[in-house]
Amino acid sequence: MQFIDLNAQQRYRLDNGLTIRELIDSKISKVLNHGKFILGPEVTEVEKKLSSFVGSSFCIGVASGTDALLIALMALGVGPGDEVITTPFSFISTAETIVLLGATPIFIDIDPITYNLDPNKIENTITKNTKAIIAVSLYGQPADFASINKVANKYGIPVIEDAAQSLGATQSNKKSGNLSTIGTTSFFPTKPLGCYGDGGACFTSDEDLANKMRRISKHGSLRRYFHTDIGVNGRLDTIQAAILLAKLEIFSEEIDKRNNIAENYTNLLNNKGFKNTPIIKKSNISSFAQYTVQVERRDFIQEFLKKKSIPTAVHYPIPLNKQPALLNKSRFQNCNNSVFASERVLSLPFHPYLEIETQVEIVNCFIEAINSVS
Repeated sequence: MQFIDLNAQQRYRLDNGLTIRELIDSKISKVLNHGKFILGPEVTEVEKKLSSFVGSSFCIGVASGTDALLIALMALGVGPGDEVITTPFSFISTAETIVLLGATPIFIDIDPITYNLDPNKIENTITKNTKAIIAVSLYGQPADFASINKVANKYGIPVIEDAAQSLGATQSNKKSGNLSTIGTTSFFPTKPLGCYGDGGACFTSDEDLANKMRRISKHGSLRRYFHTDIGVNGRLDTIQAAILLAKLEIFSEEIDKRNNIAENYTNLLNNKGFKNTPIIKKSNISSFAQYTVQVERRDFIQEFLKKKSIPTAVHYPIPLNKQPALLNKSRFQNCNNSVFASERVLSLPFHPYLEIETQVEIVNCFIEAINSVS
C-alpha cells in the first residue's frame, strides 16, 4: 500500500480513451519536438488555464512553491528590518523565505480546529514594522481569509495565501489562490495538482504586482540583458508545464473524488467511535491534500500500522518556532495549539483513487491500534 499512489492517477482513462499517462507522454513529446525547454508555449498556456481556474487576473508560473513565496515577498518589498506575521504550523519554506530576505517571522498560534492561522491573534501582533501576513491553507482547507483580510486592510498590510496544499479548494465560492493580495502554490508531485518535479505559481489580480513577480522570476528582467529588479532564476520548466496541462483536465473531478474519499473516512471512523476527524468550516470546500486525524501515543500507532503495511505521515512534527534554524531569527507568542497539534496529528493514506475496500482495511487496523493504546 502506498501513502499516495501517483501510478493510479496515470492509469485513469479519459473520455477520449487516453489514459492520463498517454496524455502526459504526448504533451512531453510535443515539447521534445519543438525544443523550447525554457519558457515554451506550454508555460503560457498553463498560466492562462490556471488563472482562469483560480479566478485571478494573473498567474505567474515559477520553479517551486518555495520560489513562489520568495518571489511574492520580494514583490512586496520585504527586506531587512521588516516583520512578517505567519503560522508556526507549516513547512519550513513558509518561514525560511522570510529569513532569506533579512526579515523576521512573527509566529502566532493556530485555530485548533482548522490548524490554520488564528485571525483573532493578528491585530495585537501588528507593529510599525509589519510588512506582510502569510496565512497557510493547511491540509487543503483555506484559512479564514474574510477575517484575516479585514484586519490586514485596516492597517494596509498585504496578505499572501500559502496555498501549497489547497489549490482546488474554495471559500465562500472563491477559489484558494484568489483569496488575498497574492496566492502562491506548489506543484510538488504529491500536492493536489502536482507535476513530476518541482514547480509552483503565484496568483494575483494586481497588475503591478503581477508584472513585478514576472520580472523577479526571470532575474529581474522582461527584456534580455536589461534588468530592472534584483530577481532569481525562478521560471517554471516547460516540461513540467506540459504535465500540468494534462493533469488539469481531471483536476476538478479529482477534487470531488478527494472530498468523497474524505467523507468515507470520516463516516467509517465516526461509526467506530473515533471522533478526532477533520472539521471543514461551512464556508469552505477542502482540496484534502491530506486526511489528518489526532491521536494519543502517535509513535505507537504509527509502528502498529507499519507492521500491517499501512504507511502514515506527520505534517508537521516540530512547529517552526521550535526549529533550530529559526530560534534566533524569529519571534513568537504563545503557540500552545501548534505544539499540541504537532504532537498528535497523523495523516492516513490518501489520494483520489483510494478504493473503499482499502479504506475499510485502513480504518479497521487504525481502530485496532487505537484500542491497543487504550
